[in-house]
This record gives sequence, structure tokens and C-alpha cells, in this order.
Amino acid sequence: MTLSTKHLLGIKDLTKEDIELILSTAGQFKEVLQRPVKKVPSLRDITVVNLFFENSTRTRMSFELAEKRLSADVMNFTASASSVKKGETLLDTVNNILSMKVDMVVMRHSASGAPHFLAKHINAAIINAGDGINEHPTQALLDAFSMKEKFGTLKGLKVAIIGDVMHSRVALSNIYLLKKAGAEIIVCGPPTLIPKYIQEALEVQVEYKVKNALEWCDVANVLRIQLERQNQPLFSSLREYNLAYGINKKLLESLNKEIVIMHPGPINRGVELDSDVADGPFSIILNQVENGVAVRMAALYLLSGKTES
Repeated sequence: MTLSTKHLLGIKDLTKEDIELILSTAGQFKEVLQRPVKKVPSLRDITVVNLFFENSTRTRMSFELAEKRLSADVMNFTASASSVKKGETLLDTVNNILSMKVDMVVMRHSASGAPHFLAKHINAAIINAGDGINEHPTQALLDAFSMKEKFGTLKGLKVAIIGDVMHSRVALSNIYLLKKAGAEIIVCGPPTLIPKYIQEALEVQVEYKVKNALEWCDVANVLRIQLERQNQPLFSSLREYNLAYGINKKLLESLNKEIVIMHPGPINRGVELDSDVADGPFSIILNQVENGVAVRMAALYLLSGKTES
């Protein structure tokens, strides 16, 4: 089986069958990662460049490890140490890299739509590792894989996405994926951090009280407050945010049930999550990190053209 698309630009472009194929392939790669020898020759002779125009530690390391586990040749590129600072355009940069015979590009960029622009101009397969406030497809896939691993299915699962929904590409990719998989979704946060159109445009429920959202859901996917994307103050202070929307042990203990806690990272401890929740028994945050490598291995493998029909 193969994907219906040459690139992984966003969950919006994937079919339900594409998502199921990536998740099932990730399950096979997770088994590989449990072995003493974790390396497979699946992408031997394939060259992948990690093209990061925006800072990232976890996502870049996860992709790099996935590529090396698949035996790919890996090049890393960061804009802060490149000709981009000297005025080189995005297309010039990529064309120069492609002239080195690169097969795949993993790209993170602060401008929404940057990977889509590249996909129209170059032949290499492109994986979007986050573009502006648009999408972060592999994060949604690893979140889905982690939930499916925990609950057995995504269909009918009640998921609350809590926090800075306005500026979160993770939220948008998760909503697209969960809806295609038959899950139910609530978004929760201060009114200033919830897009006004979201209920009508994406057909999700909106809740402004965090306890109500937690009492409703099976899973709370808690988002980071992205101060670097906010052009003006959207709430009074981090302390005020923590008091109104922060999730702590006392709040979880006041519920009549247990819920699973997720977070795409990095965590602002003491703001959206207290440490005793992030590191607590209901958190699967470290599982998400582990599953990220298997999911990214699956995406790389399926887009490489090395799969057998």
C-alpha cells in the first residue's frame, strides 16, 4: 500500500486510509525500536535534508533519529547559520540544496504555507515539520498513535484541546485528524485564545471553563502558551492564566474519573501544567516523545518511494 500523496504537507490533505496506513506502519517501526539493533536499511541511498528556518530541538532531533534509524544519509540546515541571513530567498536555498541530489526535505518555517510553496517548485518529497500557525502533521499523527495505543481506537474518543488554540498548529492538525477518525472534540481556553470562527468552520465544541472540559473528556491535550506568536497581551499574566486554566493535581483529583494528560512540548511548567501532573501517573507525555520517532519513520518510509506495492 502507498499514500495518496507525494508530500506530507498537512493532515487536511490526507485521506482516512492514509492516516490508518501511517499509524499501522508506525506500529511496525515501534516494534523495530524495541530490538537490540534498532537500525533498518529501509532508506539506504536516500538523502534527507532537515531544513529548519525556525528554532526546534525536539522535532528536529526526533526526525534526525528517525532518519538515521532508517539508514538514510542526513543533512541538517539551520537558517541562523546560513545564507538566508545574507538575503538568499527560500527557493534559492532549496534549489542549492537540491542540486546536491537530495531526495526528501523535512521543513519547518515560520510562514504558513511555506512547504506548500516548495512542493509546487521542486521534485523532492516534502514533510512539513510545522509551518507558522497552520499545521504540524507529524505531531498530530504521533498524538493519534499515542491515544490509539492507550484506548485501542480513536472512534468515539472525547478529546479536549486546552490552551492557546489561536496560535497552535498542533491544535489544527489534531482537529483535522480526530474528526477524520471519528473522535469528539472540545477546544478550551480564554476567549482571546480561541479563534472566533472555530465552532462553525471546524465543527468543534467550545468551552471556556477548564473544569467543564476536563469533566467531559477522556483525554486532555494541553497546549503551550505561545508568547512569541502573540503581538499583543491576550491575558493579564501567566499567573492569572495558571489560576484560571492551569491543570494541577488538586483539579484532577476533584474530577469523578481519571483522564489521560498529553502535551506536545515544550511544557511551561507552572503555567499550563504543574509538574506533579506532567510527571504524574496519568501523563503519557514521554510516550508521545517515544512514539514520535516511530511515526516519523513511518512517514519518511512511505514517502520515500521505497515501499513495495
